[in-house]
Formats: sequence, structure tokens, C-alpha cells
Amino acid sequence: MNEQQHHTTGRNSAVTVTVIGLGPMGQAITRTLLTAGHPVTVWNRTARRAAGVVADGATLAATPGEAIEASDLVILSLTDYQAMYDILDSATASLAGRTLVNLSSDTPDRTRKAATWAAGHKAAFLTGGVMVPAPMVGTEAAHVYYSGPGEVMGRHRAALARLGTPTYLGEDPGLAQMMYQAQLTVFLTTLSSLMHATAMLAAAGMTAEETLPELLASADSIGAILRAGEETPGAALDAGEHPGDLSTVTMMGATADHIVETSASLGLDLALPLAVQAHYRHAIDNGHGGDNWTRIIDGIRST
Repeated sequence: MNEQQHHTTGRNSAVTVTVIGLGPMGQAITRTLLTAGHPVTVWNRTARRAAGVVADGATLAATPGEAIEASDLVILSLTDYQAMYDILDSATASLAGRTLVNLSSDTPDRTRKAATWAAGHKAAFLTGGVMVPAPMVGTEAAHVYYSGPGEVMGRHRAALARLGTPTYLGEDPGLAQMMYQAQLTVFLTTLSSLMHATAMLAAAGMTAEETLPELLASADSIGAILRAGEETPGAALDAGEHPGDLSTVTMMGATADHIVETSASLGLDLALPLAVQAHYRHAIDNGHGGDNWTRIIDGIRST
């Protein structure tokens, strides 16, 4: 950090933060906080991974307990919630009065259990879901969902805002994890569909370099298409309304059938197209072929 950064970020007045877990995300979090002027203490199970951030100004703790005791705000960036227990079970005596912000991925139920566990050790707990990859942490494009006690969120909002725009969802510690998983449902299925489509076109002799720009443009346009079809996206769905004046279940289902047939003829894996086809067939079998494609949510909810 140069002298100008040191002067403008007010390092001496910034709260100390501990970061436990130094994979790519943990390292990005640490560097972002350092750049913003926060003293940062770090710990990682593989100590050599800390070398880069220590060179940038972080302090390496010898034990998880030492790392926790260095800061009131402790950010966890781990593989899953079990890793939190594996690391902190030996340091529970140090947790009282601290705030744990777990940015790791897991299920909402495990998140709720973790909040109860933390409370049992007199620590506050916030769940977080970082919605950008590590290189984008701390940029204007970064945003993070949080849930847990509102007072705790308010107390640490300024420091957490360094990582990305914070969106607070409510008291239930499972809410941020649920939003994170929902967002990744869209993201991961989009990635799978892009690869399936690329494989289809490759069978026709087209390269990925030729096809991906077209496919990515299509993916980019989906949001605009859906917004154009409904003034307030989601309002009709909340009201249980599925007006079939644009894209009906029958029409979309026929397209799903064609994708399955094409994929089968090319010898491609059918897991993804069959799953999509099943949603439309369920709606048609239940007499909703004339409804809007959103009617497929009924089958999703019932499984």
C-alpha cells in the first residue's frame, strides 16, 4: 500500500478484521480490506497460502484462537460449514463477544444450525453470500447478500461494504444462503446449457469460438425478454396467474421435445434436456398446456 492509499483510507481508524480461509476468495477479501485501510489478521490450514497476503500487509496468526482474538469481526471463507467446525471447535473459548460472518457455501438448514452453535458460544453470526468471483471482490460490480440479526449487520455494515454492496435480507440466518443457492441455480444451469448448446453445434462442425459469442448474446438477452413480457416480473406468479397470451406451455414443450430429439440424434448426454422436457410434460399432463410457461413451477414445487 502506498502513502497516498494509507492517507486516504484512514487505516488508523479502521476496524481490525480477521479472515479465516485463504483460497482465492479469502485472499481477495483480505487484499480488499487491506487496500481499504483495515488491519487484517489471517489464518489458514495451509500456512504457506498466507505468504502473499502477509507480504501485502496482513498479520498471520499461529492458531485459530489467536486469529479470532485479534478482531471483533471474523470473516470465514471456507469450503463449507463443516470446515468452520473443524477449525473453530478448538477455539470456542475465544468466540464470546465476536461476530462471525460466514461467507462459505452450504445449505440454509446448516446455516441456521451454525447460528445456533455460535450463539451457544456467545458469538453473533451473520450469513453471507458473495455473488461475484474472487477477482471482482471490492469492485463496483460486487454485491453480497447477508442475513442474521439486524443490529449486528448495522454494526459491521461499513466494513462489510468494502467487499461489495451489501443487501440485507432479514433476521433468518438461512435467507442469505437461500438467495445464494437460488442465484447459483440460475448460474450453474446456464453454464450447463451453454456447454450443451456448444456440443450440439460442434456436432454440426462449428467451433466453440464461432458459437459461444452467439450463445452468450442469447443468454444476455433473457432478462430483457422476460421483463418485456411482464411489467413487474414475478407479480403474476405471486398471484397464481399464468396468462397464455405469449409463450404457452404447449409451445415451449414442443421446443423441449425437439431439443431432446436433436440431442439424442447427436449422441449427446440427455440429462439436461430430459429434465427440462419433464417440466413441460408435467404441466401438459395436468391440463395446463394453454397456460404461460411459468406454469411449470407447479411441477417443480411438487417434487
